[in-house]
Amino acid sequence: MGRTSAKTKSVRVRPPRPEIVQAENLRTLPWLAHGFSTRLGGVSKAHGGKTLNLGITDEDTREAVQENRRIFLRAINAVQGRAVMPYVSAKQVHSAVIHHITAIPEKPLTGDGLITNLPGVVLTVRTADCIPVLLADRKRKAVGAFHAGWRGTFARIVEKGVGEMRAKFESEPKDIFAAIGPGIHRCCYEVEEEFKQKWSAQFAYVDDLFEEVFDSNALHLKFPLLFLTQRAPGHGAPAMKLHLDLIEANRRQLLDAGVPAKNIWVSDLCTSCRTDLLFSHRAERGKTGRMMAAIGIIS
Repeated sequence: MGRTSAKTKSVRVRPPRPEIVQAENLRTLPWLAHGFSTRLGGVSKAHGGKTLNLGITDEDTREAVQENRRIFLRAINAVQGRAVMPYVSAKQVHSAVIHHITAIPEKPLTGDGLITNLPGVVLTVRTADCIPVLLADRKRKAVGAFHAGWRGTFARIVEKGVGEMRAKFESEPKDIFAAIGPGIHRCCYEVEEEFKQKWSAQFAYVDDLFEEVFDSNALHLKFPLLFLTQRAPGHGAPAMKLHLDLIEANRRQLLDAGVPAKNIWVSDLCTSCRTDLLFSHRAERGKTGRMMAAIGIIS
C-alpha cells in the first residue's frame, strides 16, 4: 500500500495583545501615537512569564525585549505601512539632560528627556517607579518624553522640557497637552527626613509634596515588648514615616511652566500598589522589568 500524507492546516499565530494605558487628552490628537505600557501581554518568560518587559534586564533575553517593543509600538499604532516606526531612547542617568531629535541618532544618547517635531519617529523613556511624562503641542505638532525620578524631578526636568519646546518649536504652554503616566505614588514612596530640608530650598510648595504617614510595619508596633519604657502606655512617639509625592511635584512644575491645569492628565495607577499590572523596582526589590512611555507624530 502506498503511503498517504496527512494534510495539515497552517495555523496563524497572533502576537499577544498587551494592556496599554493612554491619556484621554492625548487621544484627541489624530496625528499622535502614544501610550504607557503595563507588564501584561508580552512574550518574556522572565518577571512572571508572558510579560511585556521593555527593558534589558539580567533575567530576560534581548530577543524577547525587542519583540515586546514591536508588540508595544503596534499596540499604540506607531506604524507606517506594515512596519513599526523607529524609536529613540537614551541611557537614563536621572538627570535633566534633554535631547532635541532632528534625525535618528547615529550614536547612543545619554539623558532623560527627548523632544522632536520630526514625523515618523517615536520618543521613549523606560520606568519601573519613576514618573513618565509625555508632552504634545497640539498647534505646532511637537512632542516630548521625560523620565522623572526624584533626581530629575528635583532638577525640574519637566519644567525645563516645556522651556525647551518653547525655544526649539515656539510652543506656547497653553497649547501643550501633558500626560503623567503610572509611577510610584505618595502612598508608597517613603524617603529620608533630609529630603524635605533639601527640597524646601528649591520649591515654595514643598509642604504640598511631603506627608508624614503612619507606619503600621514599625518594629515597635509589631513587637511592643522589645521597646518597653517607663512611659505610660500611649505616650510613646508615633511611628511616622515621611513620604514624597512625585506625581504632584511634576504636575506643579507643569503649572509653573504655564501649562493649564485642564491640559494635564494624571494616571491614578501606583506602580508599587499594582504589581499585578505594573513593574515596580521598589516593591519587587530590584528584580523586575521595565515599562515604556512612548509618543510620536504619525503624520
